[in-house]
Amino acid sequence: MALHETRGVRARDAATDVFASALSGQVLPKHRMPDDHSPSEVVRELLHNELLLDGNAAQNLATFCTTWSDDGVRRLMAECLDKNMIDKDEYPQTAEIEARCVNILADLWNAPTSTTAATGCSTTGSSEAAMLGGLALKWRWRERRRAAGLPADRPNLVCGPVQVCWEKFARYFDVELRQVPLESGATGLRPHQLAAYVDENTIGVVAILGVTYTCDYEPVAEIAAALDRIQAEQGWDVPVHVDAASGGFVAPFLHPDVVWDFRLPRVASVNTSGHKYGLAPLGVGWIVWRTADLLPADLVFDVDYLGGDMPTFALNFSRPGGQVIAQYYLFLRLGRGGYRRVQRACADTARHLAGEVAAMGPFTLLYDGEGALPAVCYTLTDPAAAGFSLYDLSDRLRMRGWQVPSYPLPADRGDTVVQRVLIRHGVTRDQIALLAEDMRRAVAHLEAAPRPAPATEARSGFHH
Repeated sequence: MALHETRGVRARDAATDVFASALSGQVLPKHRMPDDHSPSEVVRELLHNELLLDGNAAQNLATFCTTWSDDGVRRLMAECLDKNMIDKDEYPQTAEIEARCVNILADLWNAPTSTTAATGCSTTGSSEAAMLGGLALKWRWRERRRAAGLPADRPNLVCGPVQVCWEKFARYFDVELRQVPLESGATGLRPHQLAAYVDENTIGVVAILGVTYTCDYEPVAEIAAALDRIQAEQGWDVPVHVDAASGGFVAPFLHPDVVWDFRLPRVASVNTSGHKYGLAPLGVGWIVWRTADLLPADLVFDVDYLGGDMPTFALNFSRPGGQVIAQYYLFLRLGRGGYRRVQRACADTARHLAGEVAAMGPFTLLYDGEGALPAVCYTLTDPAAAGFSLYDLSDRLRMRGWQVPSYPLPADRGDTVVQRVLIRHGVTRDQIALLAEDMRRAVAHLEAAPRPAPATEARSGFHH
């Protein structure tokens, strides 16, 4: 074959084979954009290969977030790729579907019935939704203080062990965060602790329905009752915001007798994450207020440069509408019965794992998956005598692809290190049986092998 013919064959091969292409024969640019274009399939395949270095989402038992979606969700997400959620004039049906979701959640959480639409909105996640709830608490407290001729320069927010978004809220919006330490044996804020932290400058109390660290519910009704007593004694009317990032889509279906929502008059607002136990893909949260007057008008902005005059009160502006459409799709496809079956399957699997962990020997369960989130939380019964740490166990499980976080409990219980496994939609009983077997093998190895160098928190990160 002539030289020019050989070159022609190689050129054709490079055009049709990803790994014979010019781009595949070099290290991908990291600091400067390439000078020219490359075939889309080549770029996609090379990036696909690089992303294989990420962990397997199905084995990520640290995250609360959705890691499995059906084909209907994926198709709708693709159809909505170019729809901007903020542009309600251009995409009025997407805006209408968002409003339907808010109404459905208000009904699910027992908001007072009304002939008008529920007050709330979608957000990029529960963190943004929580901040909107916190801002409304601060604004209303400030208005009351100013109306009474009192100083309004020292607001505080009272909470137990909370996710970092509340620390961000306090720092970003100049609010003192009074984080109540965990008592011995407790898995969250306890009502009797409030009296020592609440005062006339308290804008609200955050109650957590699904504590990030332990997965248990804080007793919202009892917290509200304690605030009723404080108001009777001190005159301070302190509202409750419920951070139901995870529990907002679990309690209504698995624990309908737990009173935590708008059935309690003191609950002013609730946030949740659609992309956690709401089963929607990543990128959607929700905030709902009990009544319209609890959202201060000063927090609502009118936008008139997108083709129509429309109100907005989210922190973010442009964002895709696909996640909201996917959330509504799931509401329609699953209904209450479907959500109940999904969450029940997850809870049953969590309790199965709790039994396996309890039978292994060295562990003490802190939360067994009964009565709150579909999850398991445990610690070493005798860390000093175990011969290994939970960080060692996390590292050993990571060798098999499992991401199981180990971390210290907050505040006064920071000397207690725990491990947590979250069971989500798509995490099967068979997968958990494989995890349990890998845990048994890892424990046997760690007990038999000489202890490695001392472990530190940095060895296994905490995941929200």
